[in-house]
Amino acid sequence: MFKDLMPILSTLRRHKIAAGLIVLEVALTCALVTNALHLIQTRIEALNTDSGLAESEIAVLNLRGSRPLAPERSATVVSEDLARLRALPGLKAVTVSNQIVYGNNSNNSGVSLEPESKGLRVGAAQYASDDQMLSTFGLKLIEGRNFTPEEVLDNFQVFSTPDPKIGQLIINKVMAERLFPGQSALGKRVYIFGNSPSTIIGIVDTLTHTQLHRARGGNNGGNAMILPLRGGGSYVIRAEAGQLDAQIKAVTAALEAVDPTRVVTQARPLTQMRAEFYAQDRAMAWLMGGVCVALLLVTAMGIVGLASFWVQQRTRMIGTRRALGATEAQVRRYFQLENLLLTTTGIVIGTAGAVALSQLLMQHYELARLPWVYLPAGALALWLLGQAAVWVPARRAARLSPVAALRS
Repeated sequence: MFKDLMPILSTLRRHKIAAGLIVLEVALTCALVTNALHLIQTRIEALNTDSGLAESEIAVLNLRGSRPLAPERSATVVSEDLARLRALPGLKAVTVSNQIVYGNNSNNSGVSLEPESKGLRVGAAQYASDDQMLSTFGLKLIEGRNFTPEEVLDNFQVFSTPDPKIGQLIINKVMAERLFPGQSALGKRVYIFGNSPSTIIGIVDTLTHTQLHRARGGNNGGNAMILPLRGGGSYVIRAEAGQLDAQIKAVTAALEAVDPTRVVTQARPLTQMRAEFYAQDRAMAWLMGGVCVALLLVTAMGIVGLASFWVQQRTRMIGTRRALGATEAQVRRYFQLENLLLTTTGIVIGTAGAVALSQLLMQHYELARLPWVYLPAGALALWLLGQAAVWVPARRAARLSPVAALRS
């Protein structure tokens, strides 16, 4: 094999432009495909993110009235609505929440371990609901307890004072580990609004930000908390298995029957909201997949075309080698080694380009660093692609008879 190396290098020096184009093509493919595959992986991870909710059983309904209500009257209407809906058959639980995953709202608050925001302070997604939120959302309580009905406060009353007092809260596991690493957060006090402490009475396993990309490294780091506040927001229902569509219609009719001026503007299963939320991620994954396939096909076609051209240009050389005793395997190996040299050069340049492109994406689009495992995987894929692409032209060259080759 090594005795073919000098003739190959000599040939490539005489065909610098053609060889350079193949090297450049392989380098660009290596740099772009590795980063595109990384982007696809991040989108797939997003699509598989666990919200912590019983999504297939949940629907979200939004209301709009013809006239605004006073805060006191609004709280009364919500309480009456919840009592009416909870009496409907086929519903596991009903609540009103200020926000829900895949929705348009994004409520967040800072939480500190000392009053006046001193010491450690973290941001957290702030959910506000009553004692039925855990059962409606399908959240798993891993420590502590749920709110009692007596602990649920009216939102407008709490924030009507300059120093809001909320006695209890429930946080997710991520936030508990962030605030109190290596120890239980249960029973600990934190400060959210002003100087009045709130006691952590429960910890749920998984509860994400409404915009899940924030939970994967945004400002709140995946922290989330639930406050026992009764107020406005979206009506969230959880139905028995297989009854969600029927219950959406029943709940819509029940809400609109009370007041003809009220209209349910949206009534969507949470699975539909998830599909719409991730529509862009799915489209991006398919687009990047198409780009990868297109680049690999173009690279393979370029290798096949160049190898076929060189076979035609070197017909007499091939005939001479065969006449001097070279076997088909040796001729075939000659072209495969030549392709391996070009591909390897392109991969070396492309790997450096992939790292540089990854740094650029990190700086401007806040993407994670390209995992190093993509580099050897991309190199191996391109080596295999190069050998597969050159196989047919190399075999055709090896099968030329010495007499026919020398006559051409």
